[in-house]
Amino acid sequence: MNILVTSVGRRAYLVKYFKEALGDDGQVHASNSSDLTIAFQYADKCTITPPIFDCNYISFLVDYCANNKISAILSLFDIDLLVISENKDRFEEVGTRVILSDSNFIRICNDKWRTQEYLRANGFFTPKTYITPQDTLDAIRLGEMSYPVMVKPRFGCGSIATLSAKNETELCCFYDYVTREISSSYLKFESAKTSNKVIFQEVLGGQEYGVDIINDLTGAFRSTIIRKKIAMRAGETDIAEIVENEPIYCTTKKLGEITGHIGNVDSDIFLVDGDPYILEMNARFGGGYPFSHAAGCNLPKAIIKWAANQIVPLSLLTATPGIIAFKDLIIAQR
Repeated sequence: MNILVTSVGRRAYLVKYFKEALGDDGQVHASNSSDLTIAFQYADKCTITPPIFDCNYISFLVDYCANNKISAILSLFDIDLLVISENKDRFEEVGTRVILSDSNFIRICNDKWRTQEYLRANGFFTPKTYITPQDTLDAIRLGEMSYPVMVKPRFGCGSIATLSAKNETELCCFYDYVTREISSSYLKFESAKTSNKVIFQEVLGGQEYGVDIINDLTGAFRSTIIRKKIAMRAGETDIAEIVENEPIYCTTKKLGEITGHIGNVDSDIFLVDGDPYILEMNARFGGGYPFSHAAGCNLPKAIIKWAANQIVPLSLLTATPGIIAFKDLIIAQR
């Protein structure tokens, strides 16, 4: 079995995880729009692709899959998820299975406004969220919301241009700033679909958790791994502890059953007065997955087994509570 991981970026560890899971039974291929990624040093084979929104991007990937006998493809980047999922049939025509959720669910995850609407419609707790500066200011004046207010891109990822406004002056200033940042970054592509490119969200109190919600390749719920976030850096978890928490487990199990997603959904949750509030969902491996992996979960191996129509024991999707793991910084060169 040969696997292609696209838009690998900084996720070299996932290339390693898939290589370890495959062993001598296949190769892990990696692709990226730039060769300035450490992940290329760990892949069995690698290739530089056109940019995701280039008209030749999908054709390039389909040809690569056909020429290299790629059995399965998955992506690690939000924008890429949608583009590949929308072209699922083209990959399947050359014998490559797309290990991604359906495009409609990915659209919901990528759009933080639609995420909140979807979660509320399905009975989940979410932070109060508004789509325009005026709606936000009106809510504050009516006492429905208070400062600080998070100002962030509607189609954002990686905490890009995410700011905390402490008053009306900052809120309006940050709105203009975030709008400019969107137009000068790759966020402009998805944001071009709407005139409302920024959202305003209440700041939740309470402890923050990261959760891997794991479904199999049929979309059936299999497991939830809960991580208590101890330290954060640039939007990603630096230190985390694997924990058990019944309210979060029940909430995320329900979410996995409702979404019917494929593989992993990385979700951020705040526990507020005992109630889990879902901040966002990412339809992919998130930056917190290594903590789950370090504690015993092996989703890459499970994905390989599912793709080969093999039984996956629950032990492969379980992490040991109480384990605290740390991310490290390393220097590499080519």
